[in-house]
Amino acid sequence: MSTSNDQRGFAIFVDIDEAGAHPAAWRASSARPAELVSARWVATSIRAAERAGFTAATFDDHPLPARDVDGPTARLDAGIRAAFSAPSTSAIGLVPVVHALYNEPFHVATQLASLDTASHGRAGWIVAGDPDAAIAARHGREALAGGSADVDAELIDVVEAVRRVWDTWEDDAVIRDTATGRYFDRDRVHYADFEGRSFALKGPALLPRSPQGQVIVVGEAGTRAEVDVALLDSASTTSAAVREAAAAARAQHGPDVRLLLQLEVALDRAGRTATARLAELDAWAPWARTRHARYVGDAAGLGHLLTELADVVDGVRILPAVLDIDLDELGRAVLPGLRASGVFRSPEVGATLRQTLGLPRPANRFARPSEPARTSTGAAR
Repeated sequence: MSTSNDQRGFAIFVDIDEAGAHPAAWRASSARPAELVSARWVATSIRAAERAGFTAATFDDHPLPARDVDGPTARLDAGIRAAFSAPSTSAIGLVPVVHALYNEPFHVATQLASLDTASHGRAGWIVAGDPDAAIAARHGREALAGGSADVDAELIDVVEAVRRVWDTWEDDAVIRDTATGRYFDRDRVHYADFEGRSFALKGPALLPRSPQGQVIVVGEAGTRAEVDVALLDSASTTSAAVREAAAAARAQHGPDVRLLLQLEVALDRAGRTATARLAELDAWAPWARTRHARYVGDAAGLGHLLTELADVVDGVRILPAVLDIDLDELGRAVLPGLRASGVFRSPEVGATLRQTLGLPRPANRFARPSEPARTSTGAAR
């Protein structure tokens, strides 16, 4: 069983990227292609996800156009979509993919801390890194040399630098002393002073420490970067296969990191089987198997699978085949049953993503020992 899963709860993230995970999803979507890159579509999708009661929404992204998509490849920046969603939501976590290899770490730290502040503590960050030379050229950078070990080493540096920036303001640095005209206590604002393999970062942050203190950092299982949540892949959805993958990840990441299985999902809908739906879409562009697990079937079967997985992992990240169709089916026919059986609880309004995931609010690494920063699980309001 996943460590302390009865206390931390089973998390269900859902990816709300464009038309869906299937490369021909736009052909079955209720939205026209141009609408998939509109503010209205983002708002419609995030409201549907929050109304359904998902733990968090993820926003996929990549600096280059997708190569396997049958049709439109444009997409809005994930960070912008997440920030846009913050004022119109109150419970669901907002977790964009932000590529870290060629973006400036200080800018990444600022963007994500701003999202956490705007959402009152519901932000997360899926750390991604593609060393493609074309991406480096877009950022005016030299391509990262070497293999996967070098990529992981750079991601370790970026995550550490970003985390240090988030801590440069102590929780009580803002004093708003009208008598002296001081907004903050300069002794409680620090430099990050990070020296990495390929970059250096000074700091401090442009804004005070955000509500969660540290935004939830999500990475692929196996990364050596410091993450709070690890995304697990499995070739099969059987308990034995997932348990084996989870055991390997748990051995590396330890008991405190939450493990989420990445699960592609296509469901029966309106008298049509999921298999028939996929066959129609695959005729336009086959949905190639990825490293992710995949479920194709009815809602009852998915509910049974998630109930079994609750004894193995801490949650799932669902990637719907066709966003509006499968998201609606998940909210209508899957999540209610999981809530009724006690397997899953939707996030509460006002709770931070850390609280929802059962993760403590971290102490500030720069806080003076004599006057430590708050370490409660609540947000600094």
